[in-house]
Amino acid sequence: MHTLCARGTMKPEINAAVGFLSRFLRVKGHVNDRQVQTFSQSLQDILAEQYKHHWFPDRPCKGSGYRCIRINHKMDPLVGQAGQRIGLTIQQLYLLLPSELTLWVDPFEVSYRIGEDGSICVLYESQPGPIGMPVSAAVGSPSGNGSVSSMVDTRISCRDEVRVLGRTSPSKTYNNMMTVSS
Repeated sequence: MHTLCARGTMKPEINAAVGFLSRFLRVKGHVNDRQVQTFSQSLQDILAEQYKHHWFPDRPCKGSGYRCIRINHKMDPLVGQAGQRIGLTIQQLYLLLPSELTLWVDPFEVSYRIGEDGSICVLYESQPGPIGMPVSAAVGSPSGNGSVSSMVDTRISCRDEVRVLGRTSPSKTYNNMMTVSS
């Protein structure tokens, strides 16, 4: 797996996103532990390869749309590819994953929205640090009100750019799956 790009690591962000999606497969059943593990590793590899030239820690919002994982009337092709590696069809993935999901994988932050009108919740957040130095990470615990610790600088995050549009809470069906542990 490509854990480093030229200007920073993307591993914690990818792990948070993959863990979140994998949890749906595990919770909804019909997928054994080995399949979930294979799906997770496959999706980590796919995302790292996909993002390696689109990861800009100095400008986290740059490329955000490219790194966005989207499931709506169409399955995200990267998720579909990882699902097919464990024998799941696109239709089976639709049954296991939320029908409306947007997952933003950005440097220092991973957030998601379930439903077009759902609020944006943070899965992973860290503080930018000097190149080569570890960053402090915090895993968000969405409470429905969207309050999490703020970034070190005053730039608006990609999540906050979308939040200004005004959203409501995500479906309670997914409340138990909102937090990714590190």
